[in-house]
Amino acid sequence: MAVATTDDVTESTFLLAEYHCIKEEQKTRIGFRDNLLYFTLAAATGVMAIAVQSRKPELLLAIPVVCLILGWTYLINDEKISSIGCYVRDRLGPRLGELSAAPGAAFGWETYHRADASRTSRKRIQTAVDLLTYLALPMVCVCAFWCSTAAQTLPVIVSLAQTLALAVLGWQFLRYAER
Repeated sequence: MAVATTDDVTESTFLLAEYHCIKEEQKTRIGFRDNLLYFTLAAATGVMAIAVQSRKPELLLAIPVVCLILGWTYLINDEKISSIGCYVRDRLGPRLGELSAAPGAAFGWETYHRADASRTSRKRIQTAVDLLTYLALPMVCVCAFWCSTAAQTLPVIVSLAQTLALAVLGWQFLRYAER
């Protein structure tokens, strides 16, 4: 095996190495993001079970906190996943194409899969799932708390702040979905 010298490192080699690194980051983020959805549902189910068994409806106010933290983390990872794809499509692929004998042919999958006729409906359904998980679920818990006998002044104020924070999170989900 030959030892690489600085003369052996071409711009295309460097770009391909960058591609492999950011695709690995994208793959890791996808796995993490997808697991966040399952973890959120498991955590919410656990808190609901404890709230029901202990007959302490104020514990339901933990679910909005869980959904806010995990929902924001989910959203940021989803945005980074999309940004990596955009970077590969708009910057890295064209630059590598310029350096090769086949301009425009680099990383064809990055653009090909986006032309799928069902992509728009899948994106809308995924946004609905995200909103149900990270917005509707915690709001159901807040409403259940409001309807309980445990609704006292301080917890109600906390729940109102949570409602506002959830509205901001929901707006962010919709904002990112438009991209």
